Amino acid sequence: MPYRVCKTFEVENGHMLSKHPDKCRFPHGHSRVVEVVLVAESLDANDMVCDFKAIKAAVEGFIDRFDHALCVNTQDPQFAALRAAHGEQIIPFEAIDPTTEVMARVIFDEMKRRLSSSFEGPYRIPPGVRVERVRVGETSSSWAEYFEA
Repeated sequence: MPYRVCKTFEVENGHMLSKHPDKCRFPHGHSRVVEVVLVAESLDANDMVCDFKAIKAAVEGFIDRFDHALCVNTQDPQFAALRAAHGEQIIPFEAIDPTTEVMARVIFDEMKRRLSSSFEGPYRIPPGVRVERVRVGETSSSWAEYFEA
C-alpha cells in the first residue's frame, strides 16, 4: 500500500474564459487552494515520503507565478493588449482556456517535470516519489483535479 503526502498552497488568481457563454468570459478572480499529492511505495531514511519543505522547494516558485496574475487564452482577442499592459502578470495559455481543470494539469505536468530533474537546496525529493494528483480549488465549494490513470 503506498504512502501519500499533500502540500497545500494558496494563491489569489484571475482568469478569463473566452469560450464561456456567460460572465466567466470576463476577467474575474478566485482564492485558489492548490493541493499537490505525492506518493511513494516506501519511506525514506527519515521515515517520510519526503519532507514537506522539499515539496515546497520543488514547486512553490512555479505556483507563486499564478498569484495576483491573470491567466488568458492566447487566442483571446484581448490577449496581446493585456500582455502589453501588464507583462508577466498575464500568464499565457497557448490556444486553450485557462479553466481550473487546465490549471490542475499544468501544475501536475510541471511538478512531474521537476521531480524528474534535480534541484538545489537542502531538501530533496527521493527517487521513486511521484505526483499522484493535483487539485485546484476555484471556490469554497468547487475544485478540479488532474491525475494520470
